[in-house]
Amino acid sequence: MRNIIIYDSPEVHADMLPLSFTRPVSDFRLGITTIAEKWQRYLPGNYSVHTAEYLQIKFAPKVETDNFFVAANCVPTPQVAQAVEALQPGQALVLAEGEYVAFRGNIDDFRALIAGTHEPEKIVYEGECTALHYLYDIFLNNAAAIEADFRALTAGRKSAELSDTNTVIGPDRLADGFPALFIEEGAEVEGVTINLRQGPVYIGKDAKILEGSCVRGPLAHCEAAQINMGAKIYPGTTLGPHCKVGGELNNVVMFGYSNKAHDGYLGNAVIGEWCNIGAGTNASNLKNDYSLIRLWNYPRRSFLRTKLQFCGLMMADHSKAAINCAFNTATVVGVGCNIHGVGFPRPFVPSFSEGGAQAGFRDVDLRKFFDIAARAMARRDIELTEQDKDIFRRIYEVAATYKSGR
Repeated sequence: MRNIIIYDSPEVHADMLPLSFTRPVSDFRLGITTIAEKWQRYLPGNYSVHTAEYLQIKFAPKVETDNFFVAANCVPTPQVAQAVEALQPGQALVLAEGEYVAFRGNIDDFRALIAGTHEPEKIVYEGECTALHYLYDIFLNNAAAIEADFRALTAGRKSAELSDTNTVIGPDRLADGFPALFIEEGAEVEGVTINLRQGPVYIGKDAKILEGSCVRGPLAHCEAAQINMGAKIYPGTTLGPHCKVGGELNNVVMFGYSNKAHDGYLGNAVIGEWCNIGAGTNASNLKNDYSLIRLWNYPRRSFLRTKLQFCGLMMADHSKAAINCAFNTATVVGVGCNIHGVGFPRPFVPSFSEGGAQAGFRDVDLRKFFDIAARAMARRDIELTEQDKDIFRRIYEVAATYKSGR
């Protein structure tokens, strides 16, 4: 069995902060599944992860003499996986512009490759391969990823029946013959308007969509997630496992276990795990003057020009927004933040910050953070472990170096 190690390059891991503070990039959800789950689907093997040093107490690589190192930010397809599988020891698969997709070899040569001191034999991949480099690449590529995952997950399977209390708009099949709607067993969908004209809708096991909601594909509504009554969900949206949403969402990716359960708007946004966005909270995704957007970038310690006109909230794990909060266009919120009060906070809120625009921000006490995180996770029968706490302590130390960006 192949030994496959999904790796974060230091550059990609840094550019994906603050979402990558708490996870390797391969655990980012894109479409219906995570990037790691896509690699596992298309390239069977024994998998582990090579990521930032402080995360390796939880995500440690399992190294053998002969390994396939695959880039976590490259979204695999069957064709990409075949090209990786064909590599011989000492060879690397690269895109036309030189970016590495995979390398086959030993750990010492891989480390030298990452450091730029080893030059392997390069095989140029001529096909299409999506590579993520910045946080906004997640929502930009999410609709296409939903469609690709939808076909892979539903091929040859039969959907559960849809109740006749629902209204379906559009064709029941996609252009290539795949069903446009797939419902896993245990899902509850009643009194919902489902529009399939722009893409498929996937409804996961034990998921719920409550009456009066309107949803448009491409949509990934994952296991045990819930859409509350009267919600409006636009294309390109992924609701990860156990998320609960209401109000209006447009091209939003929520990794899992996060809530935006009430009215309010999110668009072109990426939300991590264990976040809670209070009732009436709105996040801008378009500037009043229609100018192009700048987004905070951690390694540059400055706002990066994106060439985008639409970009919304980027919120890392365990962050909260109280009722009636307002976020400026393209606001980046770090890990463990608690935001409240009136007014717009600055478009970069460093990790472990508490406060708001008027009162200002202060540091979150780490013991208090652990108590809140443990209570939130216990609601889903998940434990905050000592291993998790060790990682957060390290994040707390690293995040402190970015406080000057406040």
